[in-house]
Amino acid sequence: MAQFANDSFSDTEAAISAVAASGNARALPIVQALQDGRLVADPATKKVYIKENDGKVSDAVTGQAVAPSFANLGNVRLNNRLRRSVEAAIGGLTLLSADPARRLQAAQSVFRSRDAAALATIEGALEKETDASVRRAFTQARAAILLAAPDAPEASRIEAIAAIRDRGDQDALALLTGVAADPSPRVAQTAQAAISSVQSRLAMWSAAQNAWYGISLGSVLLLAAIGLAITFGVMGVINMAHGEMVMLGAYTTFVVQEVIRSSYPGLFDYSLLIALPLAFLVAGLIGVAIERGIIRFLYGRPLETLLATWGISLILQQAVRTAFGPTNREVGNPSWMSGAFELGQITITYNRLWIVVFTLAVFALLLLMLRYTSLGLEMRAVTQNRRMAASMGIATSRVDALTFGLGSGIAGIAGVALSQIDNVSPNLGQSYIIDSFMVVVFGGVGNLWGTLVGAFTLGIANKFLEPVAGAVLGKIAILVLIILFIQKRPRGLFALKGRAVEA
Repeated sequence: MAQFANDSFSDTEAAISAVAASGNARALPIVQALQDGRLVADPATKKVYIKENDGKVSDAVTGQAVAPSFANLGNVRLNNRLRRSVEAAIGGLTLLSADPARRLQAAQSVFRSRDAAALATIEGALEKETDASVRRAFTQARAAILLAAPDAPEASRIEAIAAIRDRGDQDALALLTGVAADPSPRVAQTAQAAISSVQSRLAMWSAAQNAWYGISLGSVLLLAAIGLAITFGVMGVINMAHGEMVMLGAYTTFVVQEVIRSSYPGLFDYSLLIALPLAFLVAGLIGVAIERGIIRFLYGRPLETLLATWGISLILQQAVRTAFGPTNREVGNPSWMSGAFELGQITITYNRLWIVVFTLAVFALLLLMLRYTSLGLEMRAVTQNRRMAASMGIATSRVDALTFGLGSGIAGIAGVALSQIDNVSPNLGQSYIIDSFMVVVFGGVGNLWGTLVGAFTLGIANKFLEPVAGAVLGKIAILVLIILFIQKRPRGLFALKGRAVEA
């Protein structure tokens, strides 16, 4: 232990090795304290101490609380080489832990450090291991050590290459690339074959990751466009203020979270559930007011509706700037939407996953509403033939108002979801209005299934084009493809029958 107090990197390295090899119960806390920057030493007395997380100081050897002279204490320094030694030591010390998660973490540390001193411990732990995932990690750590040792037998190195190939990630590829120049022709040939196998697997996982990103983007586009598909399909109104309904939903979420933070902090995890109906009501009521106050006087005049709704969007943006300021507002993620997990080589964040689930749930509820409610029946009738619906006693003006309110309300709850992945600012809606129109036109005006297929098709195509052409050129390519597609199918993928055809 006295070597830690010498302020010498070589002495510290020797001390790390000796402490790790001792098998003493205090070895792991000492090395972990060194890794965390909590190991301090007195050069005069050669005493070593650990600064605990609660601010107290304990003797590194005994673990008992002490009160040393802080004036003489200095942190035991580390450099990059020593940090690797510390990581390897911690890995070796936790390989025999009773906790499978600790053993798995230790095996991963040994895999990265490839410390030959841990080989005997790894092999001993491998014989006793019963957990399949931990056993696989031990096997890969042992293989990494053998491949890093130039004097390992050829048969052992070939066996190790097979274990690393089965791991199949970027770390495995980097390790195999270093072995590909091995002096042994058999080892080099086996490594080359393993590299090809890993590269093929990584290419498939990369395609799967891009597909997930595309599904995630498609769900965002669907959520933003689904309300527009309803209003555009039933009313034929080009609503340029639709993006501002999304923005109002996001700001409703911000207000709800601010109230919860200041008055009911224990309810923060439920903030989004509280914000959803409020955002629907706020955006929906404003949508009804816009339809009753302005749009109903402009039916049959698409250019005027476009200009009027564009003016409304500017008014709403300025109103929000006046009320909340022009800067971005912070909307936090509840605990159940924070973090990520890995599925194979794919990383999936919980907020994106929940947005996909939420989008599909909204889509399913909307389909059920259109099919099994009287409002849905009237909306479908007006969509297919407005004059015939009016002659059958349907109050088309009431349907128009409720439809516009419904579409705006759905845009509002889209804003709740988008507040979790985008900046909440007065310009939030402008980021999605053009993409929403692209989705609606591509899928088929007024057709919800077309909107679903169009959103996910454009989202996935965009994410596959981005790595090749870049984000900007990718969007341009998508726009060009849509223009060419509309030339062949002016009514989109799924054309409505009825009023849209008659027109």
